[in-house]
Amino acid sequence: MSYEMIALLMFSSMMLMLLTGQRVFGAIGFVGAAAGLLLWGTGGVDVPFSAAMKLMKWYPLLTLPMFIFMGYVLSESRIADDLYKMFHVWMGPVRGGLAIGTIGLMVLISAMNGLSVAGMAIGATIALPELLRRGYDKIMVTGVIQAGSSLGILVPPSVVLVLYAMIARQPVGQLWLAGVLPGLLMAAMFIIYIYVRCRLQPDLGPVLPEEERRVPMAEKMRLLGAGILPLAIFAAMMVPFVNGWTSLVESSAIGAMTAFLAAVLKGRMTREVFENSVRNTLGISCMFMWIILAALGFGAIFDGLGAVKAIEDLFTSQLGLGPWAILILMQLSFIIMGTFLDDTAMLVIVAPLYVPLVGELGFDLIWYGVLYTITTQIAYMTPPFGYNLFLMRAMAPPEIGLRDIYVSIIPFVLVMAVALTLVMVFPQIALWLPDYVYGK
Repeated sequence: MSYEMIALLMFSSMMLMLLTGQRVFGAIGFVGAAAGLLLWGTGGVDVPFSAAMKLMKWYPLLTLPMFIFMGYVLSESRIADDLYKMFHVWMGPVRGGLAIGTIGLMVLISAMNGLSVAGMAIGATIALPELLRRGYDKIMVTGVIQAGSSLGILVPPSVVLVLYAMIARQPVGQLWLAGVLPGLLMAAMFIIYIYVRCRLQPDLGPVLPEEERRVPMAEKMRLLGAGILPLAIFAAMMVPFVNGWTSLVESSAIGAMTAFLAAVLKGRMTREVFENSVRNTLGISCMFMWIILAALGFGAIFDGLGAVKAIEDLFTSQLGLGPWAILILMQLSFIIMGTFLDDTAMLVIVAPLYVPLVGELGFDLIWYGVLYTITTQIAYMTPPFGYNLFLMRAMAPPEIGLRDIYVSIIPFVLVMAVALTLVMVFPQIALWLPDYVYGK
């Protein structure tokens, strides 16, 4: 059997196991270990051992539990409630103002957490009931929650970009900075869409009643301070890192400690909040470590078979495709896989194939990391099995059905597709900020 056929068999076996509902790290690790033993006998055991040693030596991996802990502390301590009250008061007089404020809330939650699941949970439990109670269209606001929560994997400190950096061997700081402008661009495009549509169809997003808008200026300013708090935490973490005063790991520790102190000073760091934050942090961190370990072992065998070179030869020589055509096919494959896999699984499955191939085609790997993340956001909301669709179905009230959820994401997916196109056509949208900061 040729090496190309072995690589194809490995990939198809892994996909089949994932389709049967096996855990991601189990499917990837099992196929990699079985292939190693079949190809090299007992010598194949060196592959997972080498992957484990490589994982333990990755100092930047310490950032994952720090960022996850920071996000859960801020979420469990209900600091996000204060954020939504701020947007409620300041944006209420505008048509669609609460929906616009929800996008702003999601951006700030993303800057605190780095995971889309946390944004979805906060949006569905805090913002969604309020929007429905005030007469907002259920289909539109369902799309708002899903689209806004997807910003968590693009706006720094994105955990997904940290994972991509480790697998692609790229600087995390540059990837974070590369995600800033595309993330803000996408949020601005969501806001413009909501504002324009609510101006054209006022019944979709009514303004707040007059009596609810009569809030003393002192109360408005107090609530504004609640919105400044997560920005202050983000600044305390990012400013020293961007200026080179601290390393990435040190900055993540600053962020975790600042969030902890903020919860303590506000009197919300109870025993229950601390235990839930630590337990959730441990669970997600271990999940990521198992997935990375399995991906490293699988990737070592896959790359050792020469699969990357074989695929490059197939696309460029046999099919005669140009670099941009290959890149677009890659993005389409992400969208297809995203209908039944989460972002981490997609990355670790295709990283051994796509990342080296992107470099061989002459594309910037920092820029490609942003493209991957945006495409993942689109895949998260693409029927029939988009990850966010089922998260929303699990968290939404009974009056919102699966059909409503599917219909709600159509305009937002189109907006995200436009944003992806803009970043592809104009790479400096992603690369200008890291070039400016690290090139000075």
